[in-house]
Amino acid sequence: MGIVLGPNRYGKAETRLVRVHRDGDTHGLVDFNVSISLSGDLTATHLTGDNTGVLPTDTMKNTVYAFAREHGAGEPESFALLLARHFVETQPQVRTAEVSIESFAWDRLGPHSFRKRGDHVRTTRVSVTGETAQVVSGVTGLVLLNSTDSEFHGFVEDGYTTLKPTTERILATAVDARWRHAGDDTDWAASFAGSLEALIAAFAGTYSYSLQQTLYAMGARLLEERAEVAEVRLALPNKHHYLADLSAFGLDNPNEVFIAGDRPYGLIEGTVTRDDAPAATAEWWL
Repeated sequence: MGIVLGPNRYGKAETRLVRVHRDGDTHGLVDFNVSISLSGDLTATHLTGDNTGVLPTDTMKNTVYAFAREHGAGEPESFALLLARHFVETQPQVRTAEVSIESFAWDRLGPHSFRKRGDHVRTTRVSVTGETAQVVSGVTGLVLLNSTDSEFHGFVEDGYTTLKPTTERILATAVDARWRHAGDDTDWAASFAGSLEALIAAFAGTYSYSLQQTLYAMGARLLEERAEVAEVRLALPNKHHYLADLSAFGLDNPNEVFIAGDRPYGLIEGTVTRDDAPAATAEWWL
């Protein structure tokens, strides 16, 4: 039985970048967390320790900062594509470069004052080879809640089932969504804002009989409103809310006071895609 080297990659993870755009008296602020991963002809360094084809990860970190100065750092998709293409074009041993960016939003308080927004994080992941480029945008930690218009009944019941059917419940989740673009050239800011708006509007506007139904409605609405998106992947944890028993205090509870559950939780995942969507060029949902 032989032993061989399998798929491998390496890179610099979580390079923190803050870029101030000092264009006049009103400043702009970009706050990124950048991760880079390279794969290609790297067998020698694994088998013999020959590092002649290894670009140091410290160099990758330095490139992030240098590119932020030389090219600016605006939309995360554009910056990720710029970095990924640089590594593929300048390093012949590299066949694929993947760049992932978390983008932290700040709300403007004045010309040069900001407050960090904490309700969600914008995400970006690009994969570039010599022939293809794939862009995936997304959002994580987007907490949404409907206090009504949610039911859950008609489910399978067996000897271990204790959950009671309900026609009135709180539906809450923390959205982790990623959407794959059909191309690599679009108005990234408008696309992200429109996609986020579509997801939120679908959640708020759907009378839900299951979180699965809500997931599909959210994905379908994003695709209906954003022609540049080929498919969307959603992971929706069910943030359970349990009705508090106040009978010990002589109080009723007409569906008003709840215990917010932490774990365990239901996790609903799914992909909504166009039937004519171009094929993905790399695994994008991981």
